[in-house]
Amino acid sequence: MIRILIADDQPLVRAGLRTVLASDSDLEIVAEADDGRGALTEVARLRPDVALLDIRMPGMDGLTAAETIRARHPAVRVLIVTTFDEDRYIARALECGVHGFLLKSGDPYELIGSVKAAMTGGTVLAPPVAQRIVGLLHGRSLRERLSARAAVESLTTREREVLTLLAAGESNAEIAHDLHLAEGTVKIHVSAVLGKLGLNNRVQAAVFAYRSGLAG
Repeated sequence: MIRILIADDQPLVRAGLRTVLASDSDLEIVAEADDGRGALTEVARLRPDVALLDIRMPGMDGLTAAETIRARHPAVRVLIVTTFDEDRYIARALECGVHGFLLKSGDPYELIGSVKAAMTGGTVLAPPVAQRIVGLLHGRSLRERLSARAAVESLTTREREVLTLLAAGESNAEIAHDLHLAEGTVKIHVSAVLGKLGLNNRVQAAVFAYRSGLAG
C-alpha cells in the first residue's frame, strides 16, 4: 500500500485528486493539507510514502515545502501537481530534488501511474514540462554543453548506458531488465553516476544527460 499526502489550498482540487487516487486499491490517502506548513506537519507526523504538493498556496508555498521535506525526510517521494509550468518553477523544483512535476491539465488517471513510478525510483515529468526543459537546455551556452559532455565521457560505458535510461525516466527495475543486470547492480551504477557527476538525484541526472547531448 502506497500512503499519500495531498496538499492543495483548493478543496475541489483535493477532492478530485482523492477520487482519482482512491480508484486504485494500492493507494491510500492518509492526510490532506491546505498549505505548505500543514503539509510539513503531516509529513513529520505520518511519514507518508508520497507527498503531492501544489505550488501556490497561502502561507508556505509548495516549493518551499518540497525543499524542506526533501531535506528532513528524504525517504518521502515528492511530486508537484500544479497549473503553473513557468520555467522558474520548474527549475526550482528540479533543484530541490522533487521526483516529479505534473500538470493539473493532464489526464487525471496518469497520476496513478506517476505515483507508482516515483515509488520505484522513476522520475515523472509531464510531457509539456519535459519539452520546456529540453528547450531550456538547448539554450545553454556551448561552454556548458562541452563541459557536461566531457564529464559524461569520464563515465564507463555501462554508466553511460544507465544515465541514458535514467534520462528516459526508467526505474531501477526497468533499467535492470533492459541491460540484463541485477537491480542491486543498477543501484550501484546509479550511485556511481551521481557521485562522478556531482549530482544529488535522478532528476538532475536526466537534465545533465540532455545538457551533454547523451539524451534528447
